[in-house]
Amino acid sequence: MTYQFMPERPSDGPLIDPLLDRTFGLERHGKTVYRLREDIRPVETLSYVAVHEDDSLLASIRYWPIRIAQMPAILLGPLAVEPAQQGRGIGKGLVYHSLTEARKQGYSICVVVGDPGYYVPFGFQPAVSYGLILPGPVDPPRFQVLELKPGALDGVQGLIGREENAALSAGGEDQDSVRQVS
Repeated sequence: MTYQFMPERPSDGPLIDPLLDRTFGLERHGKTVYRLREDIRPVETLSYVAVHEDDSLLASIRYWPIRIAQMPAILLGPLAVEPAQQGRGIGKGLVYHSLTEARKQGYSICVVVGDPGYYVPFGFQPAVSYGLILPGPVDPPRFQVLELKPGALDGVQGLIGREENAALSAGGEDQDSVRQVS
């Protein structure tokens, strides 16, 4: 199967919520991380999709601006892959591609709530051991953090909160990058 990664397009927006429903179900809206995303726009320069050669949407990844105490950071997720296409490396490719872009754009800390078996290979570590706290219930092993810049977490701890300035951006280099994958 041939697909490509590209920045999320306006035409992808209406397709992403149904993809998330198929992937995670409607109960996803009750999770703590959704409260951090409510009424906040995702980071535009880190919103990517995987698109099949026929232009159909295969997967989506978004990041959200957050703060750890007063330190800006990003929240990865949701990452959604069309259920029939899971297990083909599309999601892992999107994570790798988007984390690479996040580093290029100058972001220093990324938080995720997800399967440790999936995210640890990217370098994510338990967030609780760094003294990070989410503003609601979370399964501690699923709450993880990644330094995008070495030493970014030195002295950073505390409550993770919403970034009320939804226009947070650390650059925007290479946002038009498209990668073909076969």
